[in-house]
Amino acid sequence: MLQLFDTLSRKKKPLKAADGKSVRFYACGPTVYDYAHIGNFRTFVFEDVLRRTIELSGTPVNHVMNITDVDDKTIAGAQKAGVPLKDFTQGFEHAFFEDLARLGIKKPHHTPRATEHVGAMIELIRALIAKGVAYKTADGSVYYSVKSFKHYGRLSGLKMDELRAGARVENDNYDKDNASDFALWKAHDAGDGEVGWDSPFGKGRPGWHLECSAMSTQYLGQPFDLHAGGVDLIFPHHENEIAQSEGASGKPLALHWAHCEHLLVDGRKMSKSLGNFFTLRDVLARGHSPAAVRWLLLAGHYRTQLNFTFESLEAAEGSVKRLALFRTQMLELAKLKPDYKLTSAKIEVGTDEKAAQTACSAAEKAFDAVLFDDLNTPQAIAVVFELVSETNKLLATGSLSEKSAMLVLLALEHFDHVLGIFPLMEEKKLPADLRKWVEEKMAQREAARKAKDFKLADKIREELLEHGVLLQDTPSGPKWSPA
Repeated sequence: MLQLFDTLSRKKKPLKAADGKSVRFYACGPTVYDYAHIGNFRTFVFEDVLRRTIELSGTPVNHVMNITDVDDKTIAGAQKAGVPLKDFTQGFEHAFFEDLARLGIKKPHHTPRATEHVGAMIELIRALIAKGVAYKTADGSVYYSVKSFKHYGRLSGLKMDELRAGARVENDNYDKDNASDFALWKAHDAGDGEVGWDSPFGKGRPGWHLECSAMSTQYLGQPFDLHAGGVDLIFPHHENEIAQSEGASGKPLALHWAHCEHLLVDGRKMSKSLGNFFTLRDVLARGHSPAAVRWLLLAGHYRTQLNFTFESLEAAEGSVKRLALFRTQMLELAKLKPDYKLTSAKIEVGTDEKAAQTACSAAEKAFDAVLFDDLNTPQAIAVVFELVSETNKLLATGSLSEKSAMLVLLALEHFDHVLGIFPLMEEKKLPADLRKWVEEKMAQREAARKAKDFKLADKIREELLEHGVLLQDTPSGPKWSPA
């Protein structure tokens, strides 16, 4: 069973499915006013690995992630672009899901949009007013009274006397200091343009915090098993979610809270003014692979800050290429194609396979042990390369049989159920005319090598790389793939 750190209790504890059937998992999704940046994707990769690890344990997951398509930022963006709100947000929503796919992140089972659940939000506000924990102001806005919730600040560790008394928050910005009563419903004003919904409190729109409370409980019930997000959401967003949901029902919102630490860039917080702000698309446009980005984001423990540099991304490129080459060697030795279907039951293990079987079994157990201990992905990656090293020793002594290679491939499959790297490294097909040119260049290089003209051979390798073709020399001859 996965032992996962719980932000609320501040200790590791077992993550369980309360209903004994599936883990009901809610994760805060994107605000679709711009392309998501690499810091956002550290959190989304963490949540993907978390989901995959739960599934590896044999427990199904019901994964819900909201889409915030109405707030101050989306409205401002739509008005600046001169288009309706829906037209503005849908473009960035589509881009977000494209980026998820590029990084091999599984799409959640449900991705509700805030604008399609305003009715549920209005009902939640009505319940909070009836409980006496929310109040309407003269302009038609509705606020939550923080002092009415005695547990406010428990998740973040903040105390009521540390908050600014009487301060109200008028916007949805992630980085705004929401230090006191917060908006559940915002009365319509000129700045909202045509965006607004009729309600018993007057025309307006829901507050950002309210959106998640309404959608998470609508899809998962209350309490649900797991709520996750980035550490930047602990306060005020998740603190306010708890206050709203528990204030209305008297029941906990979630039984387990998990948060991923910040991603730094060159040791500093990302900022456009510092020139270190990168979307995933910016990084890929520089020629880096999605596999390397995902690998780098897995390289640090989710509860420690991770420093992103392009040097570390280059190192990640090297790691995934090494792993891809190793897998190719195993496929060739096992005489299998990349899309093979294989189970351990079909492999008759004999004396020749004992060493590989022992190494693979130990690696899988070690991988599971570190992963189920608070999602220790750096240690899990170390286990993968330990198996690579052990296998290469067997390969060097000529004691790795065809069936042994099959066992190693099954171990790699086991690892990749969580790491999710190999599908991102599948060979991309080049146009026929370019493939012909590549084959001609490879033939020229082989002729140069046989003539011991290594300077020309290296020049041809560099020329291929300039055209996006990576050449690797393997025991069975040179292999190429799109770089």
